Amino acid sequence: MNNKSKINRNAPCWCGSQKKYKQCHFEFDETLKSLSLQGYPIPNRSLIKTKEDLAGIKKSCQLTKQILDDLNAIIKPGITTNEIDQWVYETTIKHNAIPAPLNYKGFPKSICTSINEVVCHGIPEDRVLIEGDILNVDVTCIINGYYGDSCRMYPIGKISDKASHLINITKECLEESIKNLKPFDPINKIGDTISEIAARESYSVVKIFGGHGTGKKFHEDPFIFHYKKKEKLMICAPGMVFTIEPMINEGNADCIILEDNWTAVTKDNSLSAQWEHTVYVNENSIEILT
Repeated sequence: MNNKSKINRNAPCWCGSQKKYKQCHFEFDETLKSLSLQGYPIPNRSLIKTKEDLAGIKKSCQLTKQILDDLNAIIKPGITTNEIDQWVYETTIKHNAIPAPLNYKGFPKSICTSINEVVCHGIPEDRVLIEGDILNVDVTCIINGYYGDSCRMYPIGKISDKASHLINITKECLEESIKNLKPFDPINKIGDTISEIAARESYSVVKIFGGHGTGKKFHEDPFIFHYKKKEKLMICAPGMVFTIEPMINEGNADCIILEDNWTAVTKDNSLSAQWEHTVYVNENSIEILT
């Protein structure tokens, strides 16, 4: 059903709740109509998740979170990213789940592992992690067709103060962008918050990648910009699920994609960090699912 379908106030709501439209999504639609008249794109109803969808997404997100939690005890100097990948693959399968990255558009592994100057989409290999490295691990699990996507930074042994600061500021970018966002805000607010924090520290925000809708597919609308945009972006309506995943560079924002067509690195070889959550827009706030 598209957003322009007119429904009688006493008819069943378009969301499938079996409630009357006037008792369910009538006010929701009126709010979006008002925002649309102000020039904001509004989400298609297909992006509004049902209670059943949300339950499935939450289950996948909780497994992803548990895997990332457990990696704290596994990731240390001397381990290879291939060994991390194998552990995540085996753990995911053991929980009757599927690692979403594996064979996605030809990606050869179950997770992304991005070390030091690698911005994102690093491919696990036999490289041994050494003291002082910083590592991002990006995990997405699928359970019963529902996706849970998240990533974190892991310091390898003792790291430099500047690396630690970059990791902490990147995490602040994620946490504050979620904290500042409210239902029916435009997506612009996410990029505004992240840009202000990064600029305060003289860091740069990667622009060629962003967050995305997720849940029933790996990547759905909308695209989540992590930097300031002048144009009005889509409204974050209750029922939407998407990722926020800022990539922050110590140097400039320019990136290069390597010959494997996946691995993105900083052009100036500076350090890069990333943190990611999948979030759900509920009636009153933004709920972190991972």
